[in-house]
Amino acid sequence: MGQLQAGIIPVTAFQQNCTILFDSDDKHGVLIDPGGDNQQVLDAIRSNGITIDAIWITHGHVDHAAGAMDMKEALGVDIIGPHVADKFLLDSMEAKALQYGLQGDVRNCTPDRWLVDGDTVSFGSHVFEVLHCPGHAPGHVVFYNRAAKFAHVGDVLFNGSVGRTDLPGGDHETLISSIKNKLFPLGDDIGFICGHGPGGRFGEERRTNPFLT
Repeated sequence: MGQLQAGIIPVTAFQQNCTILFDSDDKHGVLIDPGGDNQQVLDAIRSNGITIDAIWITHGHVDHAAGAMDMKEALGVDIIGPHVADKFLLDSMEAKALQYGLQGDVRNCTPDRWLVDGDTVSFGSHVFEVLHCPGHAPGHVVFYNRAAKFAHVGDVLFNGSVGRTDLPGGDHETLISSIKNKLFPLGDDIGFICGHGPGGRFGEERRTNPFLT
């Protein structure tokens, strides 16, 4: 078993961190949150010799899932996640794209498998626990790898900030509860990748993030 490695490709006008998680030895992995700019993402996958086994979605916002159906067809894999509470968001992404004036191909997304809190997902020997962390979006999930002390937190938590809660289904108190009761108890030493901007460590956010101190 190789090391868990990550590559990040910022996509769309929202500069969303489309993430490739993969094993350093066998180069199998997953694609997390393909929000658009699919050709750029496919080029990165192919030029690095990575085999994508599945697409994982953290939540149903257009910048995280608009490219998922095209990528499913291009890669021949299933879409896994998020929680079914985000179905209304995934069903309305084409309308949202028009509203935001987003360029490129946007398709409503139908996952092959919904996730619930306590599920596990994996590729190779890398196992991730699923944490349902609503607040930014009602069906938002986080992928946590205990062995690597690593989490992909989507738009729940950022370096120095937290997810916005003014979108449909958002709730600030619920978001803060998700962070403090689901994420922080995992430990200060957990490193994270988030949906926008640089990642960090939970301990640093617990100590210095102005939304959480």
